[in-house]
Amino acid sequence: PQGPVGMDGRVFASAAEDRVTAPDLQTGREVWQFRGEKDEALRLAGGPGVGEGLVVVGSLAGDVIALDAGNGSERWRAKVTSEVIAAPLVTQGTVFVRSNDGRVSAFDASNGERRWFSEHELPALTIRGNAPLAWAPGVLFSGNDDGTLSALGMQDGRVLWQQTIGTPDGRTELERMADVDSAPLIDGTQLFVSSFKNRTVAIDGPTGRPMWQSEHGGIGGMGVASSGLAVSSPTGTVYLLDKTNGVALWSQPVLARRSVTGPAIQGDYAVVGGFDGYVHWLRLSDGAQAGCERVGGKAIKAQPVVADGILLVQNVEGGLTAFRLD
Repeated sequence: PQGPVGMDGRVFASAAEDRVTAPDLQTGREVWQFRGEKDEALRLAGGPGVGEGLVVVGSLAGDVIALDAGNGSERWRAKVTSEVIAAPLVTQGTVFVRSNDGRVSAFDASNGERRWFSEHELPALTIRGNAPLAWAPGVLFSGNDDGTLSALGMQDGRVLWQQTIGTPDGRTELERMADVDSAPLIDGTQLFVSSFKNRTVAIDGPTGRPMWQSEHGGIGGMGVASSGLAVSSPTGTVYLLDKTNGVALWSQPVLARRSVTGPAIQGDYAVVGGFDGYVHWLRLSDGAQAGCERVGGKAIKAQPVVADGILLVQNVEGGLTAFRLD
């Protein structure tokens, strides 16, 4: 699951599958809301993508809906070949959409006309989820369900290079699942990618050359700070990895078995949410718990995000909560 986006003084979020909202970042006051046509079941999933004056969402029916970021009015719609459960990427005059059949499609941001698509073969069994796309100048990075990361040319979708992140080993299809469902994270020219196989890999972005790998990671997203790379394992242990070599600087197992989200970085803290509705702040210096707050009884599955220093947390029912550090 993917959460809200904070940009230009607003928060953009898709909530409870049937609407898109845009509250003010500082006050929470709703600026606009989009619900589609009367009696229309939008069936939204994956969170919004924001950019180029647009807010773009995808649906379980394969619809791609572009809204005006200023007032929420519908600008255009397009269709892809499968359900969309990852937030679209909006940049460079283009909307990029990863659909659940392994296809990446590029649409003109001004009118929704399709420019190209690129396909990637899926394994027999995959995790329910897709990694959001990431980009660097001229290059699109796509995490794949077979444990690989692809670098695609933004202009035409051709594969520039491909690198294995999680090796699909084991006797059964279940054991072989190695999905890269965590958003690739870019820090300068370095690319960090994590997979279902509990492995995090640092890659030189321009060449695709692996720089190091760590046996700590997962599918919940990562947070990057000057002091290190924060990751959550499937068991709920949170780690801070040295960005230069992948060595764990500390680990915090106290949140084990709480199905914690990927970490966000807010000030001097790594922040995760849990299935019980609690948000936890861990000190980046040593991993110690610094505080926790409950935002309701509903589970938090989407990675928290930080905008203008404000932490945004969204639960599974679409409820939004904002935290500012004292």
